[in-house]
Amino acid sequence: MSARGKSRKRALDVLFESELRGLELDGTLQQRLDAGEPPVSDYTVRLVRGIVDERESIDGLIASYAEGWSLDRMAGVDRNALRIGVYELLHVDDVPDAVAVSEAVTLVRELSTDESPAFVNGVLSSILRNKADLRPPPVQS
Repeated sequence: MSARGKSRKRALDVLFESELRGLELDGTLQQRLDAGEPPVSDYTVRLVRGIVDERESIDGLIASYAEGWSLDRMAGVDRNALRIGVYELLHVDDVPDAVAVSEAVTLVRELSTDESPAFVNGVLSSILRNKADLRPPPVQS
């Protein structure tokens, strides 16, 4: 697994554990950073903090593209893998779109249900198709 792949997995762990404990999404991040074992990479921190900062828009996109599925009804692993995927698609320019989708699908393939990879791939692929309309246009100088 690549360094970024490990960072995504660790971000998923933090997000999932925080939800499970009824905390804010970054609620266990500082505990993980303080413990230092296993180590928390800068990219994990970037993902978790970015998702927290953009949560309203990310969750809104997921809810609107996951036809028939509310966020509360989704498996926690799926919901948080989708958050990571959407964040990378829309806010991390040095991660190719195909990689963002593929990595989110890989996370749920390893950690969730048999139906999860198709579900996550479908939601992220739909968001990707509409990506140009979802990002604010660049500021003209």
